[in-house]
Amino acid sequence: MAELEPRNFLQPCLLLLLRERPDHGYELAARLRPMHDGDGDAGGVYRALRGLERQGLVRSEWQTSDVGPARRTYHLTADGVAHLDAQAQGLERIHQVLHVFLDRYARVVAADRRFGREGVGDERCHDRGDSRDREGGVRPAYRAGRRAGY
Repeated sequence: MAELEPRNFLQPCLLLLLRERPDHGYELAARLRPMHDGDGDAGGVYRALRGLERQGLVRSEWQTSDVGPARRTYHLTADGVAHLDAQAQGLERIHQVLHVFLDRYARVVAADRRFGREGVGDERCHDRGDSRDREGGVRPAYRAGRRAGY
C-alpha cells in the first residue's frame, strides 16, 4: 500500500496520462494539475518521468520542430500499462476502504449532531465510571491526562 500513498500518487497519474496519449513533460505537468494535489513542480514531474523510464515503464524520444527547440515525448510501454493496471486495482481497494471509513464517520457525526454532541469527544464511555469502552473492550484508566497510579 505504501506505493499508493499520496506522496507516491504522481507516478500512477503520469502513467494514466500517458496511457491516454503520449505527451511532452511540460504538457503532462499541465494535464496533471486537476488529478494531483502537487505544488505544480515541473521539476518533480520530470524527475518522476526519468524514474519511470529507468524502470522501463515509460520510454521517450526527441522530436524536432521547425519553430522551436527539440522536445522529449514520453510514451507508455507495455510494462507501464501492466504496472498502471496493478496500481489502479490497488487504488480501487483503497477507495473501498476509504468509502467504508467515510460512511462510518458520517454516521457517527450525524448521530452526535442528532443528540447535541457536535464537536465533543466520546463522553458516552467516560460517564459510566468503569474501564469499559462502548464496544466492551478495556481502555486504560486516565485521570487528568495522566495514568492512574502515577
